[in-house]
Amino acid sequence: MHENRSIPAAQVMPVLTYPDVRAAVAWLTAAFGFAERLRIGEDHRSQLTFGAGAVIVADTGSDRRPPSGEGVTHAVMVRVDDARAHCELARAHGARIVMEPTDFEYGERQYQCEDLAGHRWTFTETIFDADPASWLH
Repeated sequence: MHENRSIPAAQVMPVLTYPDVRAAVAWLTAAFGFAERLRIGEDHRSQLTFGAGAVIVADTGSDRRPPSGEGVTHAVMVRVDDARAHCELARAHGARIVMEPTDFEYGERQYQCEDLAGHRWTFTETIFDADPASWLH
């Protein structure tokens, strides 16, 4: 695989549409801890990173639209060190918490929220190593 400095090295990069790219970048960096890697135009796109992962924030246009509020069409899962602390940071910035931090039998503590445009996010923290045979039914 070739490297290209104009795009993040992450293997998977969701592209999420927002009505205001600059407002979305400001919110995602403050509420979720993302870092802006590259700005393309004033309000066209931005590449954000989080650890080894990346997400692209895109403007509306062509056939791109933010969520409509009519059901959940997607969720982006992000691994964090402390799901409870991350949840409180997101809440303090106005994220709508859909599921409070919850411990699951598969070894993860997770919470779910919606951002300022209605995109669904799941933040997950590994709390123990679970053999799938111990929880799959």
